[in-house]
Amino acid sequence: MHDSVDVAIIGSGINSLVAAAELAMDGQRVCIIERSDRLGGFIHSAERTLPGFIHDSFSSWHPLFVSGGAYAALGKELHARGLEYCNTTAEVTASVAADPATGAHRVVIAHRDPGETAAAFKVPADQAAYLAMLDDLGRNADTVFGAFGAELRSFSDVAKIVLGAVRRGRLKATELFVRDSVMSGRNYTRSRFDGWEADQLWSPWLLHAGLGPDQATGGVMLPVMAMSMHGFGIPVVKGGSSKFVEAFESLLRDNGVRIMLGAEAEEILVDSGSGRVTGVRTPRGVLAAGTVLANVSPQALYTRLLSQPPAGTAAAAERYQNGRGALQIHLALDKPVEWLDSRLNRVPLVHISNGSDSTGIACAQAEAGLLPSEPTVVVGQQCVLDPSRAPEGKATLWLQLQEVPFTPVGDAAGQLDVTGGWTDELKQDYLERVLDRLEHFAPGTRATVLASDIMAPTDLLAANPNAVNGDPYGGSAELFQNLLWRPFPGAAGHRTPINGLWHIGASTHPGPGLSGGSGHLVAQKLTTKEPRLSRIQAALKPRKR
Repeated sequence: MHDSVDVAIIGSGINSLVAAAELAMDGQRVCIIERSDRLGGFIHSAERTLPGFIHDSFSSWHPLFVSGGAYAALGKELHARGLEYCNTTAEVTASVAADPATGAHRVVIAHRDPGETAAAFKVPADQAAYLAMLDDLGRNADTVFGAFGAELRSFSDVAKIVLGAVRRGRLKATELFVRDSVMSGRNYTRSRFDGWEADQLWSPWLLHAGLGPDQATGGVMLPVMAMSMHGFGIPVVKGGSSKFVEAFESLLRDNGVRIMLGAEAEEILVDSGSGRVTGVRTPRGVLAAGTVLANVSPQALYTRLLSQPPAGTAAAAERYQNGRGALQIHLALDKPVEWLDSRLNRVPLVHISNGSDSTGIACAQAEAGLLPSEPTVVVGQQCVLDPSRAPEGKATLWLQLQEVPFTPVGDAAGQLDVTGGWTDELKQDYLERVLDRLEHFAPGTRATVLASDIMAPTDLLAANPNAVNGDPYGGSAELFQNLLWRPFPGAAGHRTPINGLWHIGASTHPGPGLSGGSGHLVAQKLTTKEPRLSRIQAALKPRKR
């Protein structure tokens, strides 16, 4: 192997793939160093239950990717190499719950058309308020998506955002929008809606951003999720998420990127005299590089990979707070789920939640180390969009539980024995609780289960060391660890205190999700290009006549 490149990238998750592709297409010599035997991090699919049933092992849904700047830069190249999305033109997502007062089922569905979605709200004023919510985000798109795609500790980057608001004469309106943005999701929906629909529909989606309904910045992430899905649907990769990685691998190899699999980075090398990064030590020797991108946790970067980390960073990294753990369940079904409300049979992703209330309680129980008594269940019905994932007439089911402790100390319902942590017995017991929740709204589902595969938080960590404490979102995304302060003040931003060393991934701004945002942002910095506008910004930008 050659012993030097321009850029060495540690890890191969979405941000690494994006950065490697953009830098290589710019003519730079790039090498990806990956400890696993495959690329992709938490992007993967396999026959996890039975032959012929293709399950997305971890992540699955790509609305944030197809609406972002990385896709604008790379989408055409990826599609030319086989990437194909399956998407919906009608129902996008839904939430179902039992009415706390009557016990009757409450169902709310989001359609691609915001007007059709709002028309089902029972309070007339809420219908207008819903469209106003999206309009407010649209008017502030340059501020919001500009912030997502900026180095927030860069004076020039922030100045562009502020001056843009000044030029549009919207500085005061922007201040009001920012105030709403830092609300929790619960307070945001309370401040705008009288009915229950908007809260039940979108508050559970905050879990997918590493937040709970009572944590700050839900007031911006909630409408961002809504706008992304109204505008771009909820695409899944045809044939499974590994096809996405295959397209990226083809793009990388076509542009000369070297890929080292099964090679864990042992140390990031720094010249003691100049303080500049010089390369990466691996089991196969030293790879010299003038630039290193580390897609790792703050703990790994500042307490393991750097032998002499900048002052204070190792202690701060050790205090970095990870979020709740997650549990992933894959089911092979003898037939698709049949919901009591048959409209849900057509919806790709359904939350079992009544919104901020039940999800907030489950989050609090998990934060206290308890298994939630009534967890929010994310029910992914990928076969609604992509029937090729299961044999004819059968189906897969992707169940995600984002409110579980890494080390349970008890059960909120007082029923399950947590002695020994996530044993096989506890996994099966918790699966039964989840199926009980599903059976309430789709009776008979349990009888159709042919096989199951369960990944506890401990399994997520074993699969990916960035999932510290089973947290797949790279650390808590609460305000004190978000935006300007992600991952922590002494190392905020992607450019680290060490010259030539950059930090990317979910633990860096703009945080978790499959947007590829940090990889795209850093790649644009290293190619001296302006970051590509997100497709939302581009769609909302006034056209010159």
